[in-house]
Amino acid sequence: MNPPLLCELEMGAQRGERADERTDEMQSSEDWEVSRRGVLLASAGAAAASAAPASAQPAAPSIVPVRFEVNGLPRDLRVDTRTTVLDALREHLHLTGTKKGCDHGQCGACTVILDGRRINSCLTLAVMHEGAKITTIEGLGQPNRLHPLQAAFIAHDGYQCGYCTPGQICSAVAMLDELKAGQPSHVSESLTERPQASDAELRERMSGNLCRCGAYSNIQEAIGEFAGVRA
Repeated sequence: MNPPLLCELEMGAQRGERADERTDEMQSSEDWEVSRRGVLLASAGAAAASAAPASAQPAAPSIVPVRFEVNGLPRDLRVDTRTTVLDALREHLHLTGTKKGCDHGQCGACTVILDGRRINSCLTLAVMHEGAKITTIEGLGQPNRLHPLQAAFIAHDGYQCGYCTPGQICSAVAMLDELKAGQPSHVSESLTERPQASDAELRERMSGNLCRCGAYSNIQEAIGEFAGVRA
């Protein structure tokens, strides 16, 4: 046979062998990839199956008894353990003066006084406060017997739509008690001396209560008059 032709045939055979090797390698890689995906899918399916509840039906809510003293009266309730103080007041006791605003503790519309402290009632569960004493806007005053701070809000037109007003007033009442107790704020000049009521103190301490109508100056004047501070 012609030597050049023989050489070409041998080179062709070698190229064919290398092509076969590459094909085998690709098939092996594909088989491994398919196998790896299969293992991952099977593992994920097993994990999901083990985490799934035995029954597709949602668990029944847990209803428990809870007792408060609300505006001076004992109140016995049976509530879902997920019920907030705000919803217990509004939906169970029908004390709708306390408002649901943002429902995230950012606006202060739901402020009530619980065991002498102001709280955002949308952020705490009713079952956490067994035996607590709660004061809402209805417990501070009534139309025929206004709390002095309520009267000051009226005199200074400290509201427009009025939605935030119950929370503003409850917050202000408890805030002034904090001031009298000597609790400092971020603007207090000293952490050891009793802070004095001032325009800056009142503004800082009421900063957690938002008024979307923008009646802040009138609110400040109402609280300042009640506290003996000229805004």
